[in-house]
Amino acid sequence: MPELLLLIVAAVLWKLYHLARDPRDAPLRSVTLCLLCIALSYPLAMPGGASGFDAVAAHGAAKLLQNILLLLSAYFLMCFYLYSADRQAGRRARWEAVVVALVAMSITAAVVSVPHEVFVGSYSTADMTIPQVAFFYGVAGVYNTYALGSAARWTRRYASKSRRPHSTGLWMAAIGLITTAVACAIRLVVVIIRWSGETVPQPFMAGVAFLLAASILLFVAGVTYSGASTRAASLRLWLRHRRDHRRLTPLWQLLSEAYPENVLHPASPSLRDRWRAHGVHRRYHRRMVECRDGLVDTSPYWVEDEYGGSALDLAPDELADRLRQAVARIGQGEPAPRPAVPLAMSLGRDRKSDVKQLIAVSDALRASAPSSRTKETPC
Repeated sequence: MPELLLLIVAAVLWKLYHLARDPRDAPLRSVTLCLLCIALSYPLAMPGGASGFDAVAAHGAAKLLQNILLLLSAYFLMCFYLYSADRQAGRRARWEAVVVALVAMSITAAVVSVPHEVFVGSYSTADMTIPQVAFFYGVAGVYNTYALGSAARWTRRYASKSRRPHSTGLWMAAIGLITTAVACAIRLVVVIIRWSGETVPQPFMAGVAFLLAASILLFVAGVTYSGASTRAASLRLWLRHRRDHRRLTPLWQLLSEAYPENVLHPASPSLRDRWRAHGVHRRYHRRMVECRDGLVDTSPYWVEDEYGGSALDLAPDELADRLRQAVARIGQGEPAPRPAVPLAMSLGRDRKSDVKQLIAVSDALRASAPSSRTKETPC
């Protein structure tokens, strides 16, 4: 399943990025190492990767290293919850490290105590009647069931206390961990059955393998869900602000023509800042402020009453015509007939209603522009 590998690699890179920004975050470091161990073990489970590694190292080394990496992934997952619950959980983490080290040494001893041909093949084709083979898979299965079951219990506890989108990702991870622990427990029972000399139907073995792969995929998706959903929301906001910034261009250009001193120039403009999220949001809000200031400054020329309370209730087309005439009068040097008046948005008091009305006027200016097309400024 190359799609699974791509998802795991993407999750690892995502967590490494966050870890580089905060290397002292123990829970983040633990979950990053967990995903890294899963990513490193996956190629060793492939036939080509296992045979290539065995050719460089030794026969059976790929299977041994793959299982040790899976043991370490379960251990680091436990450490994630230990450090999340208690920042001073170093002592418990060290004891758990001793346990996983003993398990790793025991399965290593089982591998080196028999000829390498014994471990050729996969879990489904291994001869479990050989004690070392049954011990190898059985001990690893016991530890994985224990570690993943404990992590699933903690994940479910945190998921029930969290809010979306964190709770959604945690529930996905919890279901993935529970399913993985169940799959490991089933494989442990299969080991016992095959060690006693009985056979297990191949379709059942394939179903357990699929269940294990699907549960790992669900766990990785759950771990990355919260961050991915947050980034998706940020991307949508970035796109909307960039689009609205461009849509406000006709109104902004008209008003800045009348009052160029209202334009707030950035401190250090750069090409990189044009595409960064903070830069886009900053220019978007700055343009809104400039448009609002321009409307107030031009209000003496187009508002018919001294209060201006209903001035922006006008249709966007009519308001656009008034603004264009007002700017023309200002350009001719005509003195203001009255002081500037406060303007109230008619669609609501929040920022979203404000920009919605400004964009409507700007679109009307664009539609009613003379022969020359409005030149848009880069965002």
